[in-house]
Amino acid sequence: MENHFEGRSKDELKGVSLLGNQEVKYKTQYDPSILEVFDNKHIENDYFVKFNCPEFTSLCPMTGQPDFATIYISYIPSVKMVESKSLKLYLFSFRNHGDFHEDCVNKIMKDLIKLMDPKYIEVWGKFTPRGGISIDPYCNYGKTDTMFEGMAKDRLFQHDMYPETVDNR
Repeated sequence: MENHFEGRSKDELKGVSLLGNQEVKYKTQYDPSILEVFDNKHIENDYFVKFNCPEFTSLCPMTGQPDFATIYISYIPSVKMVESKSLKLYLFSFRNHGDFHEDCVNKIMKDLIKLMDPKYIEVWGKFTPRGGISIDPYCNYGKTDTMFEGMAKDRLFQHDMYPETVDNR
């Protein structure tokens, strides 16, 4: 079988089944089991991977009305990395999930920590206004007893210090 994924062996892609699969079903109920990982080929380097997800939707648990957001996920990988198509399908699984904005971003972060055990991760939800107010929850995590634990505290304390420069709407 020809390898269409340049630079990756079959062993490195073991467990990655969604990428390139044209028959994937989109789940509309929250399902973290969709998430897949692959090995970080550059474990000796500390670097950020950033996902911008401008089409996130979930439901208000009280009214059932849709909530729309851009979800920003940034992480510094350790051994494992999240596969992007599985992340897209995972985020889509929130489509009919009822949770408050703060719960959604914390749930996303915790699921990704459980999946890949990153050195550092942050998730920022920039929800569109409903009823004249927008809610933009931010959460982060740095691996305990590493420099990334301190980094998480610093980034949390400095987060959104100049919100007037942030424009996603």
